[in-house]
Amino acid sequence: MDHPVTIRTRLEPGDLGYIAYLHGCIYAEEFGYGLHFENYVLDALHEFAKAYDPAKDGIWVCEHEKKKVGFMVAAHREDSIQLRFLILLPEYRGSGLGKRLMDSFIAFMHDRGYRRAYLWTTSEQQAAISMYERYGFRLTEEKESRAFDKLLMERRYELSI
Repeated sequence: MDHPVTIRTRLEPGDLGYIAYLHGCIYAEEFGYGLHFENYVLDALHEFAKAYDPAKDGIWVCEHEKKKVGFMVAAHREDSIQLRFLILLPEYRGSGLGKRLMDSFIAFMHDRGYRRAYLWTTSEQQAAISMYERYGFRLTEEKESRAFDKLLMERRYELSI
């Protein structure tokens, strides 16, 4: 990479639609998730957009040579923060960008005074799960699901700092 990947932390028009696009395309190709998954992502992004408060919520947009190559969202909840939509284009995985995002998420928690965080993922996301566990997230719930057009295990991970 000739130019470094930059991370923008303000929400701009088109960002949320691009998050949905990447999730739909990448997860269909890599894991066989169907339209129900994309609908789930769109519903969650709609919820995030309606409640978005820059003082409580975070967004990280990874850009390389004017191209969006990854995202992460922190959505405020009553007494915690939910890590959502962490995704990187395949060619940017393994570059340290995921670590940069997670370091930023932990710093965001500290800066905003959040003591607890959680996320939902599936058992198929082994690389992401390994990273989450390195940051102290622990598995707290697991349930069988067909919500994404195939049988899988959804998992909830929680972090307390």
